[in-house]
Amino acid sequence: MKSYVFPGQGAQFVGMGKDLYDNHDEARRLFEQANDILGFRITDIMFSGTDDELKQTKVTQPAIFLHSVISAVCLGDEFQPSMAAGHSLGEFSALTAVKALSFEEGLTLVSKRAMAMQRACELQQSTMAAVLGGTEEQIEEACKSVTNEIVVAANYNCPGQIVISGTPEGIRLASEKLAGIVKHIVPLNVGGAFHSPLMEPARIELAAAIEAAVINTPLCPVYQNVDAKPHTDPVEIKANLLTQLTAPVRWTQSVVNMIGDGADEFVELGPGNVLSGLIGKIKRSLR
Repeated sequence: MKSYVFPGQGAQFVGMGKDLYDNHDEARRLFEQANDILGFRITDIMFSGTDDELKQTKVTQPAIFLHSVISAVCLGDEFQPSMAAGHSLGEFSALTAVKALSFEEGLTLVSKRAMAMQRACELQQSTMAAVLGGTEEQIEEACKSVTNEIVVAANYNCPGQIVISGTPEGIRLASEKLAGIVKHIVPLNVGGAFHSPLMEPARIELAAAIEAAVINTPLCPVYQNVDAKPHTDPVEIKANLLTQLTAPVRWTQSVVNMIGDGADEFVELGPGNVLSGLIGKIKRSLR
């Protein structure tokens, strides 16, 4: 069974999507439609902008979404997923690719999400760090032991790689607890503490837009970040999207569950191949 997966923020690169624009009429039409919806020419930044321009939150998330969804469209009849999943932002790409969200609605939600997250980041200094090595239990316990700051396990990417998220002091204190237990702790160059309680202002701001969105039954089950389970019920999908901003990304368990449900081929659609690498590590851990 074929599963399609869609990457999240951080996968972007200058030049992304230009081959699609140049070689597919439908891709060109959708990119130009996106320029109109967003109110600026995101294609100019994607195809020939600078790294700094592409790293702007209002650009990065819609850019990855567009590359991912339009890649699926360009597959035409070859795109016949048995299941789908996306990492963080990629969940919106997955839902749009399998027709739970229209192209216009998906892009509009992603744009609103990006702006809401940017505003939440500006309210309080916050950050993230990748913890390499150690068990889920050890990392969760270290985060729970920090009581006077915010720090949580935010991304369960693969065995031996969990990202923690919170205030800079929270990250520092949790890192001290993990010293000598894990292999490395790598600070991440991100704008804020994504998938943590510090994103609550963004969740509240985005709630009305998600509640108002029209969500249809998808072509196939979508394994959502918050519970790593397959969903086809629009009501459940909407509720999980509302929770997603402040809840951890359970990517490891999502992949494990997809494999358990019969996935034997994973295809990554979007810029880069980060998810393919993570999936490879998850598969090896199951042997």
